[in-house]
Amino acid sequence: MGGRDEEAEGVGEATIPLLRDQHDEAEEDGDIVVETKKLWRIVGPAIFTRITTYLILIITQAFAGHLGELELAAISIVSNVVIVGYNFGLLLGMASALETLCGQAFGAKKYDMLGVYLQRSWIVLFLCSILLLPMYFFATPILKYFGQPDDIAELSGTVALWVIPIHFAFAFFFPLNRFLQCQLKNMVIAILAGGALVVHIFVCWLFVYGLKLGVIGTMATVNVSWCLNVFVLFTYATCGGCPLITWTGFSIEAFTGLWKFAKLSASSGIMLCLENWYYKILIMMTGNLKDAKIAIDSLSICMSINGLEMMIPLAFFAGTGVRVANELGAGNGRGARFAMIVSVTDSLIIGIVFSMLIVFLHDQIGWIFSSSDTIIKAVNDLSILLAFTILLNSIQPVLSGVAVGSGWQSFVAYINLGCYYFIGLPLGFVMGWIFKYGVKGIWAGMIFGGTGVQTLILIFIVMRCDWEKEAQKATVHVKKWSVSNSRN
Repeated sequence: MGGRDEEAEGVGEATIPLLRDQHDEAEEDGDIVVETKKLWRIVGPAIFTRITTYLILIITQAFAGHLGELELAAISIVSNVVIVGYNFGLLLGMASALETLCGQAFGAKKYDMLGVYLQRSWIVLFLCSILLLPMYFFATPILKYFGQPDDIAELSGTVALWVIPIHFAFAFFFPLNRFLQCQLKNMVIAILAGGALVVHIFVCWLFVYGLKLGVIGTMATVNVSWCLNVFVLFTYATCGGCPLITWTGFSIEAFTGLWKFAKLSASSGIMLCLENWYYKILIMMTGNLKDAKIAIDSLSICMSINGLEMMIPLAFFAGTGVRVANELGAGNGRGARFAMIVSVTDSLIIGIVFSMLIVFLHDQIGWIFSSSDTIIKAVNDLSILLAFTILLNSIQPVLSGVAVGSGWQSFVAYINLGCYYFIGLPLGFVMGWIFKYGVKGIWAGMIFGGTGVQTLILIFIVMRCDWEKEAQKATVHVKKWSVSNSRN
C-alpha cells in the first residue's frame, strides 16, 4: 500500500478485533440509531439530488426525441457517451478530493480551511476543463473516427459546442456541492436541485415548443438549469449561508499547495473514471456481437434500470465519505469504523430488496421500455445478472466512499485498474467470444471478475485497517495544513 500521497498513506494491520466483547456490542447498539440519523441526513437529500439531476438528462433526451430520431441520437451521444459522460465523470471524481480534505477539516473543527480547499478545487478543475476543451471542438471527427454515421457525427459536433458552458459549470458546481455536503448542508443542495429540475422542464417547453429553437434550444436549456444552480449555490455559500465561517472570502492562499491538491484530485478522478468507463466499454463490446441490435437494446434497458437504482448507492458513497472523513478528522477512528459498518449495512439491505424485486419481476421489467417480444425475452435472460449487479453495487460504492473519506484514492485507483481492466475485461472477452456466451458472458465476466474481485479486496482492506492509526494521521494532516495556511 506504499507509494500513495501524503494525504493517503498506507493502511496498517488491524488492532481492532473483528469480534468485540458483548459490552462493546451493546454500547454500539445504542449508537446505531444516532449514526443512522447522521448518515441519512446526508444520504436522503443526496438520493433526491442525484435522481433529479439524472432526470434533467432524461427530460432533455425526451424533448429531443420528439424532434426526430437524428436529434435524439445526437443529444444522447453528446450527453451519455463521448462528451459529457466522460468529462462529467472526470470532473466529478476530481471534486471528490474535497470529501477527504473538507470532511476531515470539518471534523477537526478547522472551519476556515474549507473555503481555501474550495478555491483550490475551483482552480484545479477550471484548468482541467480548459485541457478538455478539444473534445468539444473536435467532436465531429472524433465521432467519425469511432464509426458514427456522418449525419449523427455532424449534428453531435454542433450540439457539443453548446455544451461548453455546462462543461465549465461542472468545474464550479461539483466543488460547491462537496463544500456544502461536508458541512451537512445536503437539504439546501436537494432543494436547489429540485428547483433546477422545475426550471428545466419549463425552459425546455419554452425553447422547444414556444420559441421552436430545435435541437440547439434543447441543449441550451441544460445550460440554463445548470448555470442557475451554480449561481444560487455560489450565492448561498459565499453570502452567509454557512454560519461556521467556512467561507472567509477569496484568498491568495488558494494558490499555495496546488500541486499536492491536484495530485489528490487526479487520483480521485481516475478512481471514479475507471469505474465509469468500465461499463461504457461493456456496451461497446456488446456492439461487436452477432445480433448486436437486440443485445445492445436489452443491455441498455438493464443498464437504465441499474443506473436509476445506482443513484441510491452513489448517495451512500457521498454519505459514507463525509461521515468517515468527519470522524477521522475528529480523531475518532472507532467512530469512523462504526459509520462505515452502518453505511454498508443500510445500503446492502436496500440492495437486497431491489435485487429480489428484479428476481420476482424478471419477466415484467422489459415491458417498461419495449413491446417487442424478442427484446423482452432478451431482458428476461439478463435479469439474474442485473440482480447480482445491483447487489454488488450496493456494497462497492459504499466501500469506495470509505476510501474517499480516508484519502486512499491513489491506492484504490490501482485496485480499480487491476480488477477492471486486467481481470474483468479479459474474462468478459473470453466468456463472450471464446466460450460463446454472448452478452451474458461479457457481462458476467466483467461483473464477477471486475466488480466482484474489487469488492472483495476493498472488504479485506477495511477489515484489516487500523482505524485509530488512520485517525491519528488525519489529525496530523489537518493540523499541518492549518499551520501552513496560518503562516501564509
